[in-house]
Order: sequence, then structure tokens, then C-alpha cells
Amino acid sequence: MSASDVLHPDGSDYDAFLFAEVGEDRTGASVTVLSALARLDLEPWTEARELSQLCPDDAQVRLTTHFEAIIDIPALALASESRAAKLLSLLPKRAPLRDTKSLETGTISFPKLSMSWTMMAFIGVVVLTWFFYLAQTG
Repeated sequence: MSASDVLHPDGSDYDAFLFAEVGEDRTGASVTVLSALARLDLEPWTEARELSQLCPDDAQVRLTTHFEAIIDIPALALASESRAAKLLSLLPKRAPLRDTKSLETGTISFPKLSMSWTMMAFIGVVVLTWFFYLAQTG
């Protein structure tokens, strides 16, 4: 497992988007979406995840706004809306916010919660404490 996988385990879904080239800066260095977002002090993987969860129009406006804020990449000033739309097509498709099956059937499904070892240990301590308390008092 690479360091990138450890730091950003969800990064692979966004790699096509984040590592897409957007142009060259004034020094001639190649700039990717990742480095452009980093220049704005944004966390690239978080921003990519948030963009993928927005509706396409809102995501395009947000990414275009980011691109327009970067002044040292001349290529971003030209056709930033169309460039943003092409780049956003590289993001994974967003998941629906609601479960349409439960809306159709009228049932509500709650997420399954797994009980952690810490919680089980805490419950065990409480039960044992209660048991010893009852044994001493009665």
C-alpha cells in the first residue's frame, strides 16, 4: 500500500480528475487540478468528493469559480466553464441522497450500526459493576 493510499484511501476514485492537467503556470510548470486546488489552500480530495456530490450545474459553477481565482495559470482564464465541465466528467457519479426504494414502499431503512469493541467493553463493565453491587447489597 502506497503512502497516498494511506493518506487518502478514497483517492483512487478521484485520481482521473485530480491528476488531469489544466495548463501551465507562468514559469512553464505543468499544473493539475490537484495542484490548482492546493494553490487555493483547498484539500484536493475533500474538494473532489464535495464536487462529485453536487448537482452538475452547481459543481461546474464552483469549479469555475476556483479556476477564476487562480491568476498565475493563463490557460484557466480561457474557457474555464467548458474546461470545468470536461474535468467534472472525470469525477465518479454521485450517489443518490435518498433511498428511492424506501420512498416507494413507504418503509424507512436505518443504517446498520456495528458495535465497536470499546462499546462492548463499556457495557460489560457496567453489567459487571451492577452485578457486584447487587451481590453486596442483597
